[in-house]
Amino acid sequence: MQVFPLFEGSYSVAADKKFIPFDPKKDNPKDRPASLFIHIQPFLVQLKDSLILLDTGLGYSNEAGHLILHENIRKAGFNPDDVELVLMSHLHFDHSGGMIHQKDGSMELSFPHATYVIQQGEWESAFTSPSSSYKTGIFDFLQRNAQLRFIEGSGQLRDGISYELTGAHTPYHQVFLLDDGTDKVFFGGDVLPEPEELLRRFIAKYDFDGRKAMELREEFGIKAASENWNCLFYHAKSKATGFITYDDGQFKIS
Repeated sequence: MQVFPLFEGSYSVAADKKFIPFDPKKDNPKDRPASLFIHIQPFLVQLKDSLILLDTGLGYSNEAGHLILHENIRKAGFNPDDVELVLMSHLHFDHSGGMIHQKDGSMELSFPHATYVIQQGEWESAFTSPSSSYKTGIFDFLQRNAQLRFIEGSGQLRDGISYELTGAHTPYHQVFLLDDGTDKVFFGGDVLPEPEELLRRFIAKYDFDGRKAMELREEFGIKAASENWNCLFYHAKSKATGFITYDDGQFKIS
């Protein structure tokens, strides 16, 4: 199994929930008060003969009008049209914006030959939640044009791909474990978004249930250590992937 981080960039986010590109080499964080600074990193996984995308980023384009996500997939040596599955942890905009491509004032599917896999409850919540983190125009377009597969609870999507309904970050957030018989790759979405949240036993105010998210991180961290999972960190500041060790109540990531 091969894993390819697809770094979309760093951004500042203020109360208006707008993602403004942030380059730490030239931008000063003091010029953006009351902002969070986050990094966006979907992942491409080649599992046997299948090409799988884990979350889709913001869906921003470069100066030439090309989807950054597509360019990153090409740099990894693949054709975006060959993506077979798009596995969605949840539907907040920073994870779902890249499901479509805004081009010349119109929308098109970013992955027209793929099946988008989404928790049924998360899909329904996206239309009813008052949160501005959900962009329902994207989901309206998907509903009319995309191949959608709605799943419920926890289970096996197909051989080598399992999913678990965790809640915590959103009520219907889910995580994925990919297993080819040799390697195991775990994608924790925003329940395990970066190594630091596990190492510091962090409770986030932006989670639906911050304490449950912290507890789940510890549970997954212990499982990852015992079963040698390669963990993928969507919002990582420094380490995009890593293996976890757990000794004497302490986590380390290499």
